[in-house]
Amino acid sequence: MIDPRLLRDDPDRVRAAQAKRRLSDDVVDTALAADSARRQAIADFESRRAEQKASGALVAKAQGEEKQALLAQVKELAAGVKEAEAARTAAEAAWDEAIRAIPNIADDAAPAGLEDDYTVIEQVGTPREFDFEPRDHVELGRLLGAFDLERGAKVSGSRFYFLTGIGAQLQLALVNMAMDQARAHGFIQAAAPSLVRPRAMEGTGFLGQAADDVYRIEGEDLYLVGTSEVPMAAFHSDEILDAGALPLRYAAFSPCFRKEAGSHGKDTRGIWRVHWFDKVEMFVYTTLEESYAEHQRLLEWEKEFLDKLELCYRIIDTAAGDLGLSAVRKFDCEAWIPTRNGWGELTSTSNCTDYQARRLDIRTRVDGSTTPVATLNGTLTAVTRAIVAILETHQNEDGSVTVPQALRPYLGGLDVMKPISVG
Repeated sequence: MIDPRLLRDDPDRVRAAQAKRRLSDDVVDTALAADSARRQAIADFESRRAEQKASGALVAKAQGEEKQALLAQVKELAAGVKEAEAARTAAEAAWDEAIRAIPNIADDAAPAGLEDDYTVIEQVGTPREFDFEPRDHVELGRLLGAFDLERGAKVSGSRFYFLTGIGAQLQLALVNMAMDQARAHGFIQAAAPSLVRPRAMEGTGFLGQAADDVYRIEGEDLYLVGTSEVPMAAFHSDEILDAGALPLRYAAFSPCFRKEAGSHGKDTRGIWRVHWFDKVEMFVYTTLEESYAEHQRLLEWEKEFLDKLELCYRIIDTAAGDLGLSAVRKFDCEAWIPTRNGWGELTSTSNCTDYQARRLDIRTRVDGSTTPVATLNGTLTAVTRAIVAILETHQNEDGSVTVPQALRPYLGGLDVMKPISVG
């Protein structure tokens, strides 16, 4: 959540941030009113409790009828204190709900607007030109025996699949290459759980705007994560981190699950937009001051990985209205997908500053006092999308696919993936 002092001291800045996201500023007025009501409820409770204590002290000294009268008064005051305590608890809950409803304050450098209002920062490479009609990844996957969509749908439903043969090998190769790169840059490797408690999901902001995209396990009070950002953010919840150990960098592998609510049939063909995929996610704890430079480093590590895949890609600065609840700024890396004749997001990296840390109570000690840390996340590889980009970009006329040089050691030295069936 945002710093409450910012809301109290500069509510107009929060209103401006809402406008930049193209959101109503009603949440600001609601939170201000809730804060005022909470403060009043706390003051009322403390006043009544002080009065109760003072009367209690008099009872000990009184005798006879005076003592009986004071006892009756104390009993009446006790009921008032109980009532005031309940009012304080309700006011604090209303305040907590109101402040949590306010998204993080978008960075001044982030473009204003909605999904289509991004700006392009950089393009790396040029889209490949073919001297034959390129096949899409579904046809290439069939020729290579890389995945089975029909049996995936039979077993699990639409937007599920089996990775088979070279497809399964590609998955493991991409994960291992991502993990090796992360380890080389000092990341601690992790295999994160895909089931989390509500606090982890809410603490990262995924029960806000993204709630419709989240799978919940009925009767278990558990959620399936859509990214290992969620368990890795909660990994250090309720802890005070050693300032000398920052930044703490993790590279986490996990299966990811998303309902893809609201996609309305968009990109449903093949394995681009699916309900389950595996991913390697970078997650960092650092100081607020260092988070902006760390964000740039995460982007550079994502670019390094995409360069190894020999893809043409671009970097976009995501518009404020498309940031999600927790981020102040987000960079997406989009690869050129030949048969779409357009760009598709492969990775993204977000700076969430101290927003998630405040919700999850993750702090560090600075100059004798504690302060929230900053959290950042960045995808190294979302496997199925990387496979799509590799197949379509590096395909040959006969349906074979040339393996990017850096990936070959992870496929036992294989330089060309060859069809196992005739197209």
